[in-house]
Amino acid sequence: MALVLNDRVRETSTTSGTGTLSLAGAVTGWETFVAGVGTTNTTYYAIHEEGTANWEVGTGTVTDASTDTLSRTAITSSNSDALVNFSGGTLNVFCTLPASKTMDMTLTTAGDILYASANNTPARLAKGAAAEVLTMNTGATAPEWAAASGATSGFVIAMSIAL
Repeated sequence: MALVLNDRVRETSTTSGTGTLSLAGAVTGWETFVAGVGTTNTTYYAIHEEGTANWEVGTGTVTDASTDTLSRTAITSSNSDALVNFSGGTLNVFCTLPASKTMDMTLTTAGDILYASANNTPARLAKGAAAEVLTMNTGATAPEWAAASGATSGFVIAMSIAL
């Protein structure tokens, strides 16, 4: 299973509740989630319930079945960032890239370093101080800055030429 993003993937649904959505097919001029993302793959999605203020942005896994489905894990929503309990009206469901997952939202200061703090989760490491070196933390899960042992200002290159 891979994270897949694709343009122009949009379907409707009339699923109610907070569970997995049953998808009702592509909107004219768009692709289905199965065609655009692929079965067993995950994607970022957005849902808006027509005629309401209900919306949700999250990650979901696509399943190709007699009725295609999309599981839901909310990142942000109109329900205090929890899954929205949709009423069963028409839902517009489409691929999107959440703002919180973009590099522009992650990198905020000159000198920042971007790394993945978890699968598909960008994180920012602020620049270190002068003479610090980039190392891996003790759990080998993230980069960190540390004092360079025996570091001096500048460097020397020794070269020898044999004739």
